Amino acid sequence: MTDGEYDIFPLRIMSKTIDAVCYNHARLALLRIGKPLRIELQDHRGLVIILDNDSWLCVDSVSDDQPIMMWCEFDTSRHNTALNEDVPCLLHLYHNQAGLIMGSALDALNLSLSEILLALKSQPSS
Repeated sequence: MTDGEYDIFPLRIMSKTIDAVCYNHARLALLRIGKPLRIELQDHRGLVIILDNDSWLCVDSVSDDQPIMMWCEFDTSRHNTALNEDVPCLLHLYHNQAGLIMGSALDALNLSLSEILLALKSQPSS
């Protein structure tokens, strides 16, 4: 089995949760801008997260988009979940040091998404 277009197996798969604000920002950005959406992470030289509806892939853009980690299988059934509740998912780790940056990468993603959405909101409507 392989992950997406990459012929690579994860070193480890973990159950995680995505903060509701970050998840909702990502969904809103995908709806307003389109997919896939490449977000360069501030203070993470060379790291980019490629957002799509089904997965968020963190890659090293300096190394020809080498996969670092991927959040996927978001549990969005929401039958018992409100918009303000965190979203369970799986985290695939492809790099042996990915666990060291998984939290800060999501924080940087949320900051970038907030800035993008704020800029879109301040643009005059056509």
